[in-house]
Amino acid sequence: MELTNKLIRIKDIAVKARVSTGTVDRVIHNRGGVSLKVKERVLKIIKDTNYEPNYSARALGTKKTYVIAALIPDYPSESYWFESKLGIEQAEKDLKQYGVIVSLFLFDQDDPGSYIEQARRVSKLCPDGIIVSPLFYKETLPFFEEWNTLKIPFVIFNTQINEYNPLSYIGQDSYQSGLLAASLMHYGQDDPCTLLVAHINADISNSRHLIKKEQGFQNYFIQNNLSQKFTLNSVALQGNDSSSFMKQMDDVLEKSDNLKGIYVTTSRSYMIARYLEQRHITSIKIIGYDLIPANVHFLNKKIISFLINQNPKGQGYWSIHHLVDHLIFKKEVPEIKFLPLDVVTKENVNYYLSND
Repeated sequence: MELTNKLIRIKDIAVKARVSTGTVDRVIHNRGGVSLKVKERVLKIIKDTNYEPNYSARALGTKKTYVIAALIPDYPSESYWFESKLGIEQAEKDLKQYGVIVSLFLFDQDDPGSYIEQARRVSKLCPDGIIVSPLFYKETLPFFEEWNTLKIPFVIFNTQINEYNPLSYIGQDSYQSGLLAASLMHYGQDDPCTLLVAHINADISNSRHLIKKEQGFQNYFIQNNLSQKFTLNSVALQGNDSSSFMKQMDDVLEKSDNLKGIYVTTSRSYMIARYLEQRHITSIKIIGYDLIPANVHFLNKKIISFLINQNPKGQGYWSIHHLVDHLIFKKEVPEIKFLPLDVVTKENVNYYLSND
């Protein structure tokens, strides 16, 4: 009977090649100790039958533990990252039977020093794999180089950095999301006005993903020959003190002639929404990111017009899965997994919240 890829086992290959199962195993894993003639015969049978090793069953049969380090911002201080943590925990639960253990390393998303300290702890642990949200570009690159030297595979999520060849990136296309935000901002806005890109609590020079978002937003108006019609400004705001933030916003509005829209590149659009509510300003459209409770509150009040869902839970979940596919199941994983750009409004937000 001809062998098929649905039934093929190492034992079947061994019988067909007239060798032992141990020989086939050595050929599959390229361990040597097999003559060239026998190796070629075994490889031909493997190719003809489309044989694929059952790494899942093999992993279940071993007692090996795979330690994965997750370097993420401190979730108690930011609900966005709490969703990432939930995704990571769900993936760990799904993969626990294969010996997967995830160790969390939390850093302050506003403090590069905290990031460096936790990244050093990750390196000292020398885990089997790493997932990381590399918010600080300059501080990240030396660790990428170190992990490559140590031959530790790492997956990045939320912030795309291509240097030093990460195993995979999980998240949105930041540039494309900026284009989308600009299209949403332009919709229904025919009269000339000023539009503002607002970065809140971010070091723009060290935040690649925010730079790409702003570039996408600006290029929409350039590509559609709208640069003469709309004035585009950009501002970096600090939101740690509410009184100071109010003064910053007062200054922005005073200097912005006919301001009609604000695009917030982070998950903190609720801060500007709260300001507009307190100042009784209803003529400015806000577009921001993420379904954190404060944003949803102002979305339901229609002070925020649109939220772009970045699916932080999915980012954490798929980051672990990609790493495990590589480590345990020996699968090829895509270098980039862009998640959908979901546009959320008051009318459809409850569907996203229930699905989550």
